[in-house]
Amino acid sequence: MDMEKYMKKIIAIAAVASMVVSMCAACGGTAAASQYSAADYPQEITVDVFDSLSNYQGIQSGWFAKTVHDKFNMKLNIIAPNRSYNGAVLQDVRAASGNLGDLVICSAENNALSGMVESGLLTDISGYLKNKNIMKYKKAIMQLNSGLPEKGIYAVPSEMSTSSALTPQNILEPSYSPYIRWDLYAKLGYPKIDTLEDLLPVLEKMQQLYPKTSSGARTYAFSFFGDWDDNLMNAAKQPCCFYGYDESGFVLAKADGTDYQNILSSGSLYMRVLKFYFEANQKGLVDPDSQIQSYSEVFEKYQKGQVLFSPWPFLGQSAYNTQENMDAGKGFMAVNIGDMKVYGYGCSETGNPKNVIAVGAGAEDPERLADFIDWLYSDEGVYDSQAQPNDGSAGPEGICWQIGDNGPELTAYGQKTFLQKQNLAIPGTESAGTFRDGVSQLNYTAVLLNQKDARGNAYSYHLWPSEEERSKTRLQDDWSEKMNATDTMDYLEKNNKILVAPGCSYSAPDASSEIKEIREACKKIIVKDSWKMIFASDEAEFERLQKHMQTTCAALDYDQVYQYDLANAKAAGKIRQQIIQNETGE
Repeated sequence: MDMEKYMKKIIAIAAVASMVVSMCAACGGTAAASQYSAADYPQEITVDVFDSLSNYQGIQSGWFAKTVHDKFNMKLNIIAPNRSYNGAVLQDVRAASGNLGDLVICSAENNALSGMVESGLLTDISGYLKNKNIMKYKKAIMQLNSGLPEKGIYAVPSEMSTSSALTPQNILEPSYSPYIRWDLYAKLGYPKIDTLEDLLPVLEKMQQLYPKTSSGARTYAFSFFGDWDDNLMNAAKQPCCFYGYDESGFVLAKADGTDYQNILSSGSLYMRVLKFYFEANQKGLVDPDSQIQSYSEVFEKYQKGQVLFSPWPFLGQSAYNTQENMDAGKGFMAVNIGDMKVYGYGCSETGNPKNVIAVGAGAEDPERLADFIDWLYSDEGVYDSQAQPNDGSAGPEGICWQIGDNGPELTAYGQKTFLQKQNLAIPGTESAGTFRDGVSQLNYTAVLLNQKDARGNAYSYHLWPSEEERSKTRLQDDWSEKMNATDTMDYLEKNNKILVAPGCSYSAPDASSEIKEIREACKKIIVKDSWKMIFASDEAEFERLQKHMQTTCAALDYDQVYQYDLANAKAAGKIRQQIIQNETGE
């Protein structure tokens, strides 16, 4: 930065240092002052954000867009490979052009970060981050950037934390667990569920008990979408996590690094789940629209009460568990499956090196984008960028929450938004749309929400004393009495029903072009046949499709990719086992 520009920036910062520059200021909010203001950046720019985590394509809108514009005088144009027919091809094409994006949010796995640096796709932002707030995470940042082809800081890891590697990232609800309409389950007398398969007769009875919503819409136990399918069918992967396994390419890896499964093995959990869903469909429990609908369409069905099972809290609970419904005793709550031990993600002081944020080499104003990244990791940035209608941060201070006599507390607006699930316009910014429509579409977790801000308050309102008493409802009370727990995480930990994968900094080496080509060919077969297997006309067709998946992939040299994935899964597992030993002394 030249001296003239530097002095201008210092003067600008000084001029606004005592001002509240968040979007809340116009409506009497109490948000803390920010060091960034549009006054520092006279020229408005539109930033192309290549974001492999986003499910949104286009210009960020609403209140978060206003916040970003008020602070950085820029618009965010999100380019989401998840919304492309073939996201991997889109990324390769953009990389080949030499311009992946101005701001890049992507995976750093399989030596991808080194490849992007070596190809000249990213900017060294070390000079721009010097003495910035984000450097309190220096250890994690430097570890991520060590061993790169060029010296410098080319990316920043996500999910920063100062907690133990064996501490679950989740607060009240795990990432995965079997969630069902608890009110219907209660009407059945809380029947015991020993295995995954035992869920089916219970869900069948629930669907018979509640065949249609009050508006006359048909209900189903299951409703799927294909938006997130990649190496395998995402909906079929989720219940594998109920048993402590998660996807690692074509491998299912146990959280503690003690076991690995080939997804194409006839005895794998993946095949077990496909058979489970096939049997569910034979019973009429699967929404026939599943093959053609999107995530947003499924979410809307959950909101309307048309779906009775959810593998995540952010679908069932987020969509349906309004304050009104919960006060009436209705909603999704976790149910115990006797043989389950759900997969939990552990914290890591080095963050998550798999998902990173970086500045592209062709960025018009890399300093401004580095400032934006710094802001994302600040208290204000975490509250604003990680706000969600459910289980996100507390949102913008002065609008969604405030500091009361006894610490942080939700405002009336915050209660309506988070607890009652009302989708209201932000006060004073009605033209910017509703809260839900305006949340950040980056889908990027800079800092884990169980961490604390500078005032010692957790970013998640769920952890505030003021909200503990308020969260009690007829639904919650009934569940707590039956499960003898305050929340799902409490239940899982009390009953040894969670298996935590320690935060691990392992990054797989770059795959050869041959591996990549085989993977692309195989995963198309796996995903396509998985869907067909669920909707097979009978068991004979199910088995024929399973055999077709296995033999076709074998002919494509699937085993070569599997062995590559297995080696990487075992390498990460070895690190996890060492962490567990160091943490527990066992």
